[in-house]
Amino acid sequence: MHRTLYFFLLFLALPLVAAVDIPTVNLSLSAPAEPKDLVNTLNIVIILTLLVLAPSLVLVMTSFIRLIVVFAFLRQALGTQQTPPTQLLVSLALVITLFIMEPMGKEAYEKGIKPYMDKKIGYEVAFEETVKPFKSFMLRNTREADLALFYRIRGLENPKTEADVSLTALLPAFMISELKTAFEIGFLIFLPFLVIDMVVSSVLMSMGMMMLPPVMISLPFKILIFVLVDGWHLLVGNLVESFK
Repeated sequence: MHRTLYFFLLFLALPLVAAVDIPTVNLSLSAPAEPKDLVNTLNIVIILTLLVLAPSLVLVMTSFIRLIVVFAFLRQALGTQQTPPTQLLVSLALVITLFIMEPMGKEAYEKGIKPYMDKKIGYEVAFEETVKPFKSFMLRNTREADLALFYRIRGLENPKTEADVSLTALLPAFMISELKTAFEIGFLIFLPFLVIDMVVSSVLMSMGMMMLPPVMISLPFKILIFVLVDGWHLLVGNLVESFK
């Protein structure tokens, strides 16, 4: 019955399909007739490439690494499992990253992107001027030993000025520097909560309540102390001020 009805409807729809002009899509490749056509094509390719790489650039060239790792350590130290949820922590890290990187973004736009859009400078100059503020930010927050590590691996000469620093060596050096700083902050965050867990565990053992999980008792106290000291205010404030 259902199959008969299906073929009947298909038979009725055939005249409608035949009456509609179906557009054709031409995917042929041809050489550019003028240099202007090649420039327009390259512009589209560059824009699409930047859109694809934008999420990765946010991770490796900004303060996002330190923020998200510290927030993850805080959640583990509190022992609240999935509270706050990961999506909320990522959103908070992105918002604070936007706040921290806003001056560098404005400088990159004013000196690199805007002049290029106004056709005052070329590709190379626009790229250098756009990357320069972020490069300075990464250099200020990168340890010399980490940067020297990648220069030594590549066998490159030590840079004499900030402009001589290779971006390909600076990016991984900045990332491992941020990870080390985030782990140091995470260790300091864990200490007070670890003390609370040890005190609660000792009290429960002295009372003979060894079957009662200490986490169930210490969790409300950790949340209470974190709220009383205004933990989010202190943590976010110190994190923002930790960037040079």
